[in-house]
Amino acid sequence: MKIKYYLIITLFICLSACKNDKQTDVNSSESISKISELKITPIEHATMVLEYDGKTIYVDPTGGKEAFINFPKADFILITDIHSDHMHLNTIESLDLDSAKIIAPEAVAEKLPKGIRLKTTSMINGSKEDFKTFSVEAIPMYNLREEALKFHPKGRGNGYVLTFGKERIYISGDTEDIPEMRKLQNIDKAFICINLPYTMTVESAADAIFSFKPKQVYPYHYRGTDGYSDVENFKSIINSKTKDIEIVQLDWYPNDNEK
Repeated sequence: MKIKYYLIITLFICLSACKNDKQTDVNSSESISKISELKITPIEHATMVLEYDGKTIYVDPTGGKEAFINFPKADFILITDIHSDHMHLNTIESLDLDSAKIIAPEAVAEKLPKGIRLKTTSMINGSKEDFKTFSVEAIPMYNLREEALKFHPKGRGNGYVLTFGKERIYISGDTEDIPEMRKLQNIDKAFICINLPYTMTVESAADAIFSFKPKQVYPYHYRGTDGYSDVENFKSIINSKTKDIEIVQLDWYPNDNEK
């Protein structure tokens, strides 16, 4: 009887262990399935769509509602500055904003119609907001060169650092290689503008990158008054000094014939 009783107890323990292992596997699978990845889709120039954990963010939306017809409606609209390639009022008003929150500098909020302004979280340089799915820090964006100071004065517009889970995304907005950019830390993805005469040169952009060392760099906003900035030269400068920074080239100008 003792042997029989011992075998029954042993079998019970084994079955319980197997059940616990299976439950652990299920829980692990569920945890893995809940880890969200950031999806980035360029629209044009400075306009993009970010999707994360079931939420959709339109960044500097331009191009009319047709540009966003293949995307879920926006949960958030993120705007960097007052210029029409960032704050395109006709596009904003054409979108379904019933459940959307607007995130923008005060200078942008002041120009929005009252109904949209009421949905807007105004941010000044250095301010931070937590929207649960992600958090936002407003980073200064402005010009340094004397001849360009009129384009983007300090304090008017915002660059942003968005944190999705443990991933930190920097969106430069229209800026030169300002000290605040160079002091950024732990940036995983950096969207860096490169166009003249409004923002910065290829060389300045590359030099800034070497200062804060993001893991990946997305050149964007690189069409200027004289066509495209030399993005290939930008890549070459980075690659000649380090292999630790990946340059990710997306199609920001799908409707342009000029290459």
